[in-house]
Order: sequence, then C-alpha cells, then structure tokens
Amino acid sequence: MTDTTQRNRPESPDKESSPLVKRGGGAPATRGRTTIADGVVEKIAGMATRDVVGVHAMGSGFSRTFGAVRDRVPGGGKSVTRGVKAEVGESQTALDLEIVVEYGVSISDVARDVRENVVAAVERMTGLEVVEVNIAVSDVKLPDEADDEDQPEPRLQ
Repeated sequence: MTDTTQRNRPESPDKESSPLVKRGGGAPATRGRTTIADGVVEKIAGMATRDVVGVHAMGSGFSRTFGAVRDRVPGGGKSVTRGVKAEVGESQTALDLEIVVEYGVSISDVARDVRENVVAAVERMTGLEVVEVNIAVSDVKLPDEADDEDQPEPRLQ
C-alpha cells in the first residue's frame, strides 16, 4: 500500500547553475555607516594620557581649578576629557592635549610616551587614523607644591 507515484512538486533549481541572489548588497560589515563623536575620542585619549608615568594632571591651571570644584559637586565626577580636544573626521582624527608633568622627568620622553600610548589606544579602539597629537605642557608639579585638586579640610565637623 505504499504510494510509488511521484507527487507533483516543482523541481528545485540546481545550485550550481543558478546564481545566488544576495539581499542588502554585500557583506553585513559594509552595510551602514559608523560615526564616532569627538567626546568618545577625547575620553580614550584622556585615559591613555593619564596612564603614562610622569603625567601629573591634565588641563590648564584654570580648567584644573574649575574641574576640582566640579568634582566636589555630587554627581559631577572626574572629567576624563579635561585637557583634551579632538577633531574627528570620517577616517582620521587629530588631538590636542594639555598636560602637567612631574618635576624631574624628561618632558620629551613623557611627550613621546603620551603620543605612542594615545595613538595606539585611539587607533585600536576606533579604527581612526591619528594624524597628529599636539602636546602642550602647561605646568610642572613640584614635589613641595600642594595639588590643586586636593580637597581642603572641612571647616565644620
């Protein structure tokens, strides 16, 4: 009682003879555009700069003072982007950094290390080509100087 007659089915096309039609126009990785905000690159560069031995702080005296006040405000938090300015294009970025170095370190060595660390971090994380990293050393932290960011003793207990 087995049915040996073949049912009417449309024949499937031969895979080798018919071209495979792709929808969407190419590999998924090439569909769409990714944009990276200036602030993203600034955060990456700020973290990479702070990782270098010999960098005491970032930003000018005024921005550090303003940042120290902002850090004390609840919810203010430390600004990773203090002293960092990025210009981001479609495939390239340029960075300006303002740093304070520790007394006794070689400024040229610190600047070289900062450039290397920042370029590696930004290019690895964003895929953007870093075309320049300009570094302005705005101050030297002397061993006997108090930090601008240290919190004073509270007057009331």
